[in-house]
Amino acid sequence: MKTALLSAFLLIFSGALFGQAFVANYDEAKMPAYTLPDPLLFNNEQPVKDAVGWTKRRAEILELFENEVYGKTPTGKVHLAFRVISENREALEGMAIQREVQLTLEKDGNTLLINVLLYLPKAGKKHPLFLGLNFSGNHTISDDPGIAITNSWVRNNAAKGITANKSVESTRGSDSASWPVRALIERGYGLATIYCGDLDPDFDDGFKNGVHSLFPGPRSSNSWGTVAGWAWGLSRVLDYLEKVKEVDAKRVVVLGHSRLGKAALWAGANDPRFAIVVSNESGCGGAALSKRIFGETVERINTSFPHWFCENFRKYNRKEEDLPVDQHELLALIAPRPLYVCSAEEDQWSDPKGEFLACAAASPVYKLLGKEGLPGKEFPDLQQPLTGTIGYHIRSGKHAINLYDWTSFLNFSDIYFAKR
Repeated sequence: MKTALLSAFLLIFSGALFGQAFVANYDEAKMPAYTLPDPLLFNNEQPVKDAVGWTKRRAEILELFENEVYGKTPTGKVHLAFRVISENREALEGMAIQREVQLTLEKDGNTLLINVLLYLPKAGKKHPLFLGLNFSGNHTISDDPGIAITNSWVRNNAAKGITANKSVESTRGSDSASWPVRALIERGYGLATIYCGDLDPDFDDGFKNGVHSLFPGPRSSNSWGTVAGWAWGLSRVLDYLEKVKEVDAKRVVVLGHSRLGKAALWAGANDPRFAIVVSNESGCGGAALSKRIFGETVERINTSFPHWFCENFRKYNRKEEDLPVDQHELLALIAPRPLYVCSAEEDQWSDPKGEFLACAAASPVYKLLGKEGLPGKEFPDLQQPLTGTIGYHIRSGKHAINLYDWTSFLNFSDIYFAKR
C-alpha cells in the first residue's frame, strides 16, 4: 500500500511540475517490452569468448557511449600545477590533517582553477581515499570556519540567501550530513572533494566556461557535455593525488550522488586507475536502465538539462528502443574492478529496480573475467546489501546520500582493499 500511494503521488507531482507533456511512469505493468543489448556480443554479433575478446568489445561499447550519450572527451596534454592554500594538522580535534589545495590546469594559454579540500588520517603513511564532487562548494561539507567559501558560480537559492549566483557564509556546513568526514577518518580513509562548479558550472552556458574552455573550437553532435567534463576533472584530481605522499593512489574510490553519480560512473569507465567506483542514486544516464522508461526518461533529462550529455543523445527522446547501448554496459566497462550501486525506496524517479537490473545485466562480463558480479537475482529487501564484486543496496528514505550509504561503501571497500 505504501509503495502504491508513493507511486501515485509521484505521478501527480511529476505531471504538475513538468506539465502534461511529460507524465512519469511508476507502474511496472505499464513499461514497454524491451531488449537489452548484450555486452558480450560484438557489433557484428559474434560472441566474446575470453578476456582478450572483452578488451576489444569494451572499446566498441566505450565508443558507442562517447558518440551517443556522454560525448567524446577531447585529447591533448594539459599541464597541472598545484599549491597548498591552507593546512590544519589538528583538524577534527587532532584526528586529521585538513588541506586546501588549488590546482591550475593550463592548455594553450587557457587556464582553469580547481579547489580541492583534502582530509587525511594522521596515523600511518599512505591511506586509501574517497574522491567525489560536491554540489555547492567545499565549505558546505563542514562547518569549519577555515574552509574558503567558493568563488565559483552557484545556483541561486533565495531560502539560503544566495543571489547573483554567489555563495554566502550562511551556507557553511549546510551539506555536512552528506559528508561524514569523521567516520571516514576513524575508518582509516581520506577524503578529497571538489565543487562540481569549479570544473563546469551546472547550467547551459554554451560550453564556454569550466573545463570546456580549455578546449575551445567548434562543437559537433558528439562533443562532450557537462557530465563528461565533471568525469574528466575527477581524473585530473587523481593526477594530483598521485603526487600526495599521504595518499595510496592505487586505493582511490571515486563516488558520486545523483547527477554527480553519473559523472563518477563515466570517470570510472574511462580511467582504470580508480580502484572502486560508487554510484549513489544516479538514475537516468547513470546506473538505471534507459529502456525501462520508468521515472526520469531520456527525453526528460535532455529537456531539463540539455548541457549534461552530447547532442546525439537527444535522438533517443521517446525513442529509447533505438539506443544502441544501455546503462548495464556502462557498469560493465568498470569490470573487473569493484562497483557499488545503491538506491532509495522513495526515490522512484531514479528507478531503483532499473539500477538493480543494470547491475545484474553487467554481471556476465564480471563472470567472464573471473569475478563474482552481483550475487543473487532477486531484488533485495531494504537495508540488505548484496556484496559480490558488484554490490547493491536499497534503503528506506529519500533521494540523498547518508551515513548508512557511506557505512556500506566503507564496508565494501574494506573487503576489496583487504584482498589487494
